[in-house]
Amino acid sequence: MSFPILKKYLARLSDASGAASSIWLDHEGKAHGRFFNCTLSSAFQPIRQLASGEVRAYEGLVRSVSAQDQGLSLWRLLDHAASDDESIELDRLCRMLHAINFFRQAGDGPQDLYLNVHDRLLSAVSSNHGHAFRRILDALELPLQRVVLQLPAASPQQGWLLNYVSDNYRRNGFRFAVNVRNAREALLLLDRLRPDVIKLDARELQDSEALLALLKRSAQDNVALVFKRLESTPALAVLRQLGEAADVPLLVQGYMLDEPRADLLAVEREVVAA
Repeated sequence: MSFPILKKYLARLSDASGAASSIWLDHEGKAHGRFFNCTLSSAFQPIRQLASGEVRAYEGLVRSVSAQDQGLSLWRLLDHAASDDESIELDRLCRMLHAINFFRQAGDGPQDLYLNVHDRLLSAVSSNHGHAFRRILDALELPLQRVVLQLPAASPQQGWLLNYVSDNYRRNGFRFAVNVRNAREALLLLDRLRPDVIKLDARELQDSEALLALLKRSAQDNVALVFKRLESTPALAVLRQLGEAADVPLLVQGYMLDEPRADLLAVEREVVAA
């Protein structure tokens, strides 16, 4: 492991009692957390470069650990949280879990970690978004520059809120991604938010004119484009055509390529085998 402070922290966790600690390690070394009566852990879905298939990043996804089912998603838990304070507590717990479970496996490799910010958290945190999470990363001496915070799609009425939150994340040293509904919305956000990454839905590829304009503009501004929810061969073919027409690299993510997994090494073995 490349992070000595994280290694020491994990050693302490391995000696902690699961009943007495909000975070603990299982027998495989995976970190788990507790939120009310739910046990939570991390799964990671790769974000690949379209042309080469190389894994460039992973998105952290929280899963509840259950013997009866496949587990609930973070968003269902957040939607049913009783208060804003509990939503903030859950969000911070999940980010910490993902950071621990990612960096204990990824080491000092080149891949980034993408972490979601739930739309409820945009307004629930009163000020200085990202400050508490930065303090956690700094305490564990984990690389802030490899973390990308993903902002949710926002309504036109929430535009000022996205401006405020994104500015706070930038001031705390984070890169951030914005989720958009379509390419035209992305073009409007480029100047206003100056994001590091834009995430688009790979099921919405009908507006080729706007998509080509976005690809060329994002390349000029050094903004990465990730096409999420890639689930069909026709969508993959369209993305390849767009990338070739604009002569820019694209990133893709979806169940057609990868299921979310807790074990990053299993993903790397599949890449080598392919």
